[in-house]
Amino acid sequence: MSLKRAFDPVVDADTRLLILGSLPGDASLRAAQYYAHPQNAFWRLVGGVVEVDLAALPYPDRLVALQAAGVGLWDVIARAVRPGSLDGAIRDAEAADLNLLIERLPRLRAVAFNGATAARIGRRTLRAGPHLRLIDLPSSSPAHTRSPASKAEAWSVLKPFVAP
Repeated sequence: MSLKRAFDPVVDADTRLLILGSLPGDASLRAAQYYAHPQNAFWRLVGGVVEVDLAALPYPDRLVALQAAGVGLWDVIARAVRPGSLDGAIRDAEAADLNLLIERLPRLRAVAFNGATAARIGRRTLRAGPHLRLIDLPSSSPAHTRSPASKAEAWSVLKPFVAP
């Protein structure tokens, strides 16, 4: 049995956009970094949204740049059993307390779900009011086979929610 846990959220009082994944994969857990797998397109995709080459920055600077743009990160699953890194292998998932987190984010305007699993669990868990836009995105994972250009176009809907 391989019990895996989410990282702490990366947010602050100025977070306007919260991007939620499902649960960190093995490469991310080993590195103790969100989206650490080198083939995961997350940092390139969100870098296109905030107009900063995040993939070229050291990890701590990536987080600083995201927060400067009003972007936060977390996962919809607090802990689960999952051999390997595929979302399809997740068992016995315990949802993260998304509602408690969003109550602490007074400027939050949108929540984006990175992939179908995050969207399914997040939408089921979250009690979003009318002021909060929920956005489903194609997964940044290399297991999701959509073209990079197609993913980038889909992720561009996040631009209105980031700080200039």
